Amino acid sequence: MKKENLEVLLEDISSKFDLVLEGHEVLRSEVRELGRKTDERFDLVDFKIDTLNKKIDAVDEKLSKKIDAVATDLAAHRADTEAHHGMYRVKEG
Repeated sequence: MKKENLEVLLEDISSKFDLVLEGHEVLRSEVRELGRKTDERFDLVDFKIDTLNKKIDAVDEKLSKKIDAVATDLAAHRADTEAHHGMYRVKEG
């Protein structure tokens, strides 16, 4: 092979190698961007889950208080009803 042909061949290989490197850099950049967007989405999902957990905890606390209040009222009503056993009667008729 002549020296000129070898130089042309090496230039061609070099330019193709440069294209491969550029392609890898583009892919690397796209992977970084995808990683950044994925992190942002997970941060948003984490925020939403934390917010939902706080709401659930608040509802649970309110319901527990209401159930306790109803149980207390029922116990008081039962005690009052039993204390007046002779006075209150339902007549059928």
